[in-house]
Amino acid sequence: QVLLVESGGGLVQAGGSLRLSCAASGLTFSSYFMRWYRQAPGKERELVAGISTDGGVITYADSVKGRFTISRDNAKNTVYLRMNSLNAEDTAVYYCNARRPPTGLDYWGKGTLVTVSS
Repeated sequence: QVLLVESGGGLVQAGGSLRLSCAASGLTFSSYFMRWYRQAPGKERELVAGISTDGGVITYADSVKGRFTISRDNAKNTVYLRMNSLNAEDTAVYYCNARRPPTGLDYWGKGTLVTVSS
């Protein structure tokens, strides 16, 4: 059974920082592209950041470039999202996604809520 478990969310003041973690089990973690998505109330889910299997390729949404950093530790089966300079627009449920091309295998965590107070 594949499990992705996010943690690290919470309430933070604007300008503050949080680090999200996503611990994976039941899969060969180093074979999966990992991504963070978020969904704000009343909005569609959007891609925040992605990282390739070895960490060599990293992408960010324009809205978080320069503020968020994605990283992974394949020895710990964990992907991280460091979020700095948070603002109210970052308030959302953050989801971890694992995808293994070209198989199409795709897994999601249940999400962790980040609330930024202004």
